Amino acid sequence: MGSREEIVAAAAKVMREQGYAHATTKAIAQAAGYSEALLYKHFKDKTEIFTSVLTEQLPALGTTLDELMETAAEAPLAANLARLARITLSFYLESFPIAVSLFSSRKLLATHRERVKSRQSGPDVPLARVVEYLREEARLGRIREGADLEASASLLLGACFQYAFLASFEDREPPGDELDEWAERLAGTLLGALVVSGDTG
Repeated sequence: MGSREEIVAAAAKVMREQGYAHATTKAIAQAAGYSEALLYKHFKDKTEIFTSVLTEQLPALGTTLDELMETAAEAPLAANLARLARITLSFYLESFPIAVSLFSSRKLLATHRERVKSRQSGPDVPLARVVEYLREEARLGRIREGADLEASASLLLGACFQYAFLASFEDREPPGDELDEWAERLAGTLLGALVVSGDTG
């Protein structure tokens, strides 16, 4: 593992423990065993470290969506939706404790918002990607014509986010079988809104 990867791994640990707002670059560098100077050779600022943590250290929501776009027809729609719900649950469960401290300060949030917008890496990206995946399922004829794909994507992401919020509030780490069951239930509910009765893809 190179210095960049070690810094990102250390940042994930520090941000989970302290939240984004309190995870200083100094603390991240110390946890990684490097100087701040080396940290800034790899990253422009803490926002870039944060986005690297989201894409490299947390459950791979983006990678899963890439794979679903390429292999959607190889599995039933219900199975694809359950897989997407499961990885989304894991992603939000891991990222919520890190990101929640952004909302502790309007100034901090505004600064972070401008930085992620300039890099096209804001929280709106998962919604756009899920809609894109659902369009692929519709192209394959597995989603009924006229289904509201953006609303469906929002329901999936919103339900997963709410689940992660409650788990974080309760300081609870849900077991894997509970996450699997919830993902299946969520997928089944979405399926009822997306397909013609009796057709499960």
